[in-house]
Amino acid sequence: MNANSGFSRRGWILFAVMAFVWGITYLFIKEAVDTFGPPAVVSGRTLLGALVLLPLAIRSGALKAAWKHWPWILAFGAVEMGGPFLLLSHAETQLPSGLTGLLVATVPLFAVIIALLRGDRTALAPVRLGGLLVGFAGVSIVVAGPGLFPTEPASAFAIGEIMLTAVMYAIAPFIIAHKLADVPSIGTITLALFAIGLAYLPAAILTPHEPPTLRSAGSLLLLGVVCTAFAFVCFFALIREVGPVRAPLFTYINPIVAIVLGTVLAAEPVTPGLIIGLPIILIGCWFAATGGRFRPRASEVPSGPTA
Repeated sequence: MNANSGFSRRGWILFAVMAFVWGITYLFIKEAVDTFGPPAVVSGRTLLGALVLLPLAIRSGALKAAWKHWPWILAFGAVEMGGPFLLLSHAETQLPSGLTGLLVATVPLFAVIIALLRGDRTALAPVRLGGLLVGFAGVSIVVAGPGLFPTEPASAFAIGEIMLTAVMYAIAPFIIAHKLADVPSIGTITLALFAIGLAYLPAAILTPHEPPTLRSAGSLLLLGVVCTAFAFVCFFALIREVGPVRAPLFTYINPIVAIVLGTVLAAEPVTPGLIIGLPIILIGCWFAATGGRFRPRASEVPSGPTA
């Protein structure tokens, strides 16, 4: 479909799938780290995801094409998966999954800052700059909200891990856009997943962890198959359907899914800081990333699909 038109029915279905699948990821991580060490969670989910995608990547020739660009694919994998997956897994040993999902939703705010540093002066537009300030105000309310999380140093450190994850997630698309734009996406993802999974495998084997429960093992399996392999396939399809400008907008819904599921299934607390900060962060992210527009300007519409 044309990126200037509205969402098709297929586009809305893919949008809803991504909002749910990457919203429930934080709950699965929380359950997995209950018995698996963070390196084991990272290695397990990436290797599972890679094995699921491998037949598709080989059959399409995408893996062979991606191999020619392995240095930048490794850089992308480190920023998109290697660092964030470990940081999230470790952070969720200290923090609720809902709070984790909410703080990761600050990715668009950091993306605006990175764009500004790269010389994109549109980031200084009053609406986008205002959204940036509002979003960070919302983060401050959530982090400082009474009763939101224990005040132990470990919890404060975990908050920092999540914010660093958001920064890395904001950097990764710039690597794709400027260094891997002509590489088939499924080849890039498959090769990156294998590289990260194998890199963490020794630490996964050597890191002490408790005997896995059925619940933790099932969560890790779902992380790899559903929240990694299936999610990336759907994400590529969403990009083809609505374009890369609007496809990531589902990230504004992920925190709501994470908070609701964390509250209902894991009995995580809903605090005043969370209730007040959630809508402020979502509003700030929306205006910072889009300038308050749902349709992209003509200059923002890509000439073709990226996946």
